[in-house]
Amino acid sequence: MLKYTLAATIYGLAMAFFPILLRAQQRDSTSFWSRGKFTGYAFGDYYYKAHSDTLSRGHANQYTGIPQNTNAFQFRRIYLAYEMPITDRFQAQLGIAAEDVTDVTQSGKYTFYIKLANLRWKNIWKGTDLIVGQQLTPAFAMLAEPIWKYRAIERTIADVRRTPAFDMGIGLQGSFDPDRRHLGYDLMVGNGTGAKPVANKMKWLYGDVWAKLFQQRLIVDLYADYYRMAWQPGFHQSRNMWKLFVAYTYRDFAAGAEAFVNFLHDGMAVSASGNISDTINQQARGISLFVRGNLLPHRLGYFARLDAYDPAHSQSFSAPVNGLVANYDPQNTERFFTAGLDFTPVPQVHLMPNIWYNQYTSKVESWKGKMHRDYDLVYRITFYYLFK
Repeated sequence: MLKYTLAATIYGLAMAFFPILLRAQQRDSTSFWSRGKFTGYAFGDYYYKAHSDTLSRGHANQYTGIPQNTNAFQFRRIYLAYEMPITDRFQAQLGIAAEDVTDVTQSGKYTFYIKLANLRWKNIWKGTDLIVGQQLTPAFAMLAEPIWKYRAIERTIADVRRTPAFDMGIGLQGSFDPDRRHLGYDLMVGNGTGAKPVANKMKWLYGDVWAKLFQQRLIVDLYADYYRMAWQPGFHQSRNMWKLFVAYTYRDFAAGAEAFVNFLHDGMAVSASGNISDTINQQARGISLFVRGNLLPHRLGYFARLDAYDPAHSQSFSAPVNGLVANYDPQNTERFFTAGLDFTPVPQVHLMPNIWYNQYTSKVESWKGKMHRDYDLVYRITFYYLFK
């Protein structure tokens, strides 16, 4: 009889206190999540490919190999992130993304992966934060890309060549002025593999210095990186990029230029006398010019961009050659153009009709006709919306 009385007492107390504990847990949970910042966005298109390059060149672009007259609805990125202040000095960040047609399951469905996961130690010394984990690199994602503003339309020119936008490593983000708004720097050492785990001897070194002048309207950013891809007797392969970004912004108007030179040591293989293959150096150059602004304040904007890219500056070839560095095929120069309108019914929603054009010109002297020059042309309606 005693055990039944004791059980009934415990049950009664549990039923009485459970709603109180549940409400407390809900309050704590709400308090926990409200301390942080949740962000997210998604973009995609309805596209129609009006013309396809005969040789399916431009392997770094999103429409290579897609047949002419193809049309489809597609997402190109879905992104969710949460930033959590642990204390006044420490902050954690977690970001996941589903993007690109290659990020799919075995059944072909989009899948999320860990894009960002890092811990920030603020003011490890005055004016400088230490970041450990998977984080944005200084290449373009922190400055050039936000000023261009239209990642939903196209990557920056350095991103098209797959310079890492994020990487696993350790970094410093600092400034030289008290309010951290006018002059600063970023340094990072990473694996060079983005979201993919790796254990190798080589590390990717990144760094930039930036300045925001004349009431922060003129932005200048000088960036460099270095990566040893292979280092063995007789074959020392590496890449070293230098990049300058300059932009002028005023209210909703911006115009800018981004130019790089990438020194690719042992970047391509050529046939020497007697059909013996040898490796030679390659110097890739690119420049991107863009402008954006408003036609109707907060309702209708415009954008346009022109890129020129030469993967093997001042070189031409009597026969096809083999590129040894991914996304740096030495055989074709490229001219890229995009332009469109940005209709914004509400601040979080963008509908953007645009054209996407990329022309390829062969550096192989004997090629004629469409083998010498051809292009990809795509008409799109791009949608972009934010969760906030």
